Order: sequence, then C-alpha cells, then structure tokens
Amino acid sequence: AIFNAGLVPNVKENPRNRKAPKRGRKRLFNAAIHSLRLCVERTFAWEDKFKRLLLRFEFKQQRHYGMKLMAYTLINLRHFCGS
Repeated sequence: AIFNAGLVPNVKENPRNRKAPKRGRKRLFNAAIHSLRLCVERTFAWEDKFKRLLLRFEFKQQRHYGMKLMAYTLINLRHFCGS
C-alpha cells in the first residue's frame, strides 16, 4: 500500500539473530532521514505536553503561533538550563 501511494518506507531491518539474510526485496533505509524523523517526533512529543497547544483553544492563528513560540522557549530553557 505504501509503494502504491508513491511513498518510500524508511524502516531499519531487525536481524533477530538470523544466520542467513532474509529472502525477498531488501528494505530501503536511510540513516540521515531516520535520525531527522526521530528528532521531529521527539519535538512533537514535547509540544504535546502543553495542553493549550494540544487542544487548540485559540481562535486566532497569530495567538496560537505565539503560544507555540512560548512553548518552544520553555522547552529550550528546560533543556539548556538543566531543570
């Protein structure tokens, strides 16, 4: 289904203590794309901790972006100041 949609999966093969390689088509894996995706997913998880952003109470888009800016500022402060 993924190939029919024109997408390319990026899943690392799990060797599971195999002695011989698995038959069939080899999986496509790009480590750079995988590390970037993990970084993005982690950022989304941090953003989900802020209830106001998760439920989107703001009607105006500008105000919502301001709340996102405040959330990212708090995330960076916590990360770099170590609390």
